[in-house]
Amino acid sequence: MTASWVAHAIWWQVYPLGFVGAFPTPEGSDPPGPGEHRLRRLADWFDHAIELGASGIALGPIFASRTHGYDTTDHYRIDPRLGDDGDFDYLVAEARARGLRVLLDGVFNHVGVDFGRYLDAAHDDTAARWFRGRPGRFHTFEGHSELITLNHDHPEVVDYVADVMSHWLQRGADGWRLDAAYAVPQQFWATTLPRVRERHPDAWFVGELIHGDYAAIVEAATFDSATQYELWKAIWSSLNDGNFFELNWALQRHSTFLASFAPLTFIGNHDVTRIASQLDNPHHLAHALVLLLTIGGVPSVYAGDEFGFRAVKEERYGGDDAVRPEFASPPLQLDDFGAEVWRLHQFLIGLRRRHPWLHSATTTSMRLANRHYVYETRSGNDALVVALNIDDEPVRLVLSELGPARAEVVAGSAAPPSDVVAEVTVEPHGWRILRPA
Repeated sequence: MTASWVAHAIWWQVYPLGFVGAFPTPEGSDPPGPGEHRLRRLADWFDHAIELGASGIALGPIFASRTHGYDTTDHYRIDPRLGDDGDFDYLVAEARARGLRVLLDGVFNHVGVDFGRYLDAAHDDTAARWFRGRPGRFHTFEGHSELITLNHDHPEVVDYVADVMSHWLQRGADGWRLDAAYAVPQQFWATTLPRVRERHPDAWFVGELIHGDYAAIVEAATFDSATQYELWKAIWSSLNDGNFFELNWALQRHSTFLASFAPLTFIGNHDVTRIASQLDNPHHLAHALVLLLTIGGVPSVYAGDEFGFRAVKEERYGGDDAVRPEFASPPLQLDDFGAEVWRLHQFLIGLRRRHPWLHSATTTSMRLANRHYVYETRSGNDALVVALNIDDEPVRLVLSELGPARAEVVAGSAAPPSDVVAEVTVEPHGWRILRPA
């Protein structure tokens, strides 16, 4: 059973190596060492996370690696470019002092070429059995020669991963994002995760899934959650294409998932183009954020998106660097667009915190057209009505034709009154959130 605290979780996601300027290292410079304690810089931003409305920090990889963190060389060691164990303890203590949870990023499908067992594999049959294939022809992850695939059928690999996860949960983490979980046999997770839960029953495990039958995979692998890439894609592409039918289909699927698990929802993360760059019309960033924070699931905000940062992911070596920038010390100086996006994040996250039932809410279409969409989001007797208009013309809604005869206008893009109304007009490229009276 998923821990009760997850029902109130809202993550602020950070890619630590980029955030503190530890990777990539500028050409001609030496990489930072443990004495710089760069991991502690994240704690300087924890008050910002609280001000945003987040309840937890979702960290990217922080364990020893050669490059971007997903080529792990030692899962028991903090990456020397970030610091050491003492810096991790400091980070956890500062998070705890603010009531923030901590989610770690576990790379257990593959390891880097400096991983100890791999270095021994060429001359040690026992070490070679840790990997798929044979020396000189070990399997790699998605064609990346520096990422060596573990043999998940090997009992020692099961023991190792279970112990690593338990080790850091014991040190203060609250859960794990399981990187590339879609590439790992489901039976491996079904064997490993129950062993970890025996020692840490309140831990939360979210598998990185992209395609496939999410609900079936979550059940077979015994995950608590999965990354909702299907909905992420539907949000931005429906807004760009003027095709809310795609979004409605994805939300129907999303509602079926909620019957068995609460997906990790997002409109940006460290692996994708930032939402402000992904959308053709910057006014539609608000619509994407309204969707994220009024539907069921466990929402996550990628650091910088709350300021309207722009960056494009490119399919090339170093193509992730732009979406993983270094952050200066807070506070940042924002332009008008950044300040507006920040205020909207604060308001909508506050709205979600005041309506915690949204965690399990399912959605139902009330009015659907290519460029305008009205849906009810409901859990039991609690409900909100959300109206999105991405057309160049206003949309008039007579509430009695949709269901509720009257509703209170809770929020919207045109400073709506807070009284109870029988109809509402949503201006071009505007939105409203209403509470049925």
